[in-house]
Amino acid sequence: MGKNVKLSDYEGGEEFDGDYSDALKEVQERLARVHFEHIIHGKRTMLVFEGWDAAGKGGCIRRMTAEWDPRYFEVCPISAPTQVEKDHHFLWRFWLKLPAKRNITVFDRSWYGRVLVERVEGFCSKAEWKRAYDEINEFEAQRIDSGINLIKLFFHVTQDRQDDRFARRLNVPHKRWKITAEDFRNRSKRADYLDAIEDMFKQTDTRWAPWKVIDGNDKKAARIAALTYVAETLEAALPDDLPDADPELVKLAKEAFGYKPE
Repeated sequence: MGKNVKLSDYEGGEEFDGDYSDALKEVQERLARVHFEHIIHGKRTMLVFEGWDAAGKGGCIRRMTAEWDPRYFEVCPISAPTQVEKDHHFLWRFWLKLPAKRNITVFDRSWYGRVLVERVEGFCSKAEWKRAYDEINEFEAQRIDSGINLIKLFFHVTQDRQDDRFARRLNVPHKRWKITAEDFRNRSKRADYLDAIEDMFKQTDTRWAPWKVIDGNDKKAARIAALTYVAETLEAALPDDLPDADPELVKLAKEAFGYKPE
């Protein structure tokens, strides 16, 4: 099970080749079309965004959802569990956020916190995070068996690039809210996080729920790559044809204003 992911393969940081504004507009229009088809076909989807602090997850999510109908998607930023959530199984709070028919739920961080931050920072026992691999795989398999599409992305950046972005956040007043002491706590344990990430890929990159790693060292290239992957994966999960108009609605339109199908 799982691929032997080498994060060093995703550190090129090559600048986006082309007109970024045009490429972004094109992929956003593509995502808008696929979102409407997702609604029409009554599908359900979960999108998981994981990765390093300042790797570009939030900016990518904002651009991905820019043209989506806000009635049919929800972004769930996942932070430390509350006491009530701690009193339940670690997956309990995610059960409460499963998407309804026609909806997409975007998880900005997710249940993988159990085998990443909770493991590294000692917020759970070794037995708990080791057991979590099977629990996560079963949870994801159950969601897929129930008809939910699941897409998992991990955004990677080098330490130098992360430091550059931390510095920028401190230097720009309206970005300072994005950085916290926890970012530096996590930074100080990068080697431990790399070990945890490697194990996460080995244990949870499954046939039914594979990981997609995004080189986040150039934000523009990362956004286009991630948004294109989401669009392609959603398109593959949708039927090729759109349904015909509801006969009852056609009848009502004909009676109301003489509508004739084209």
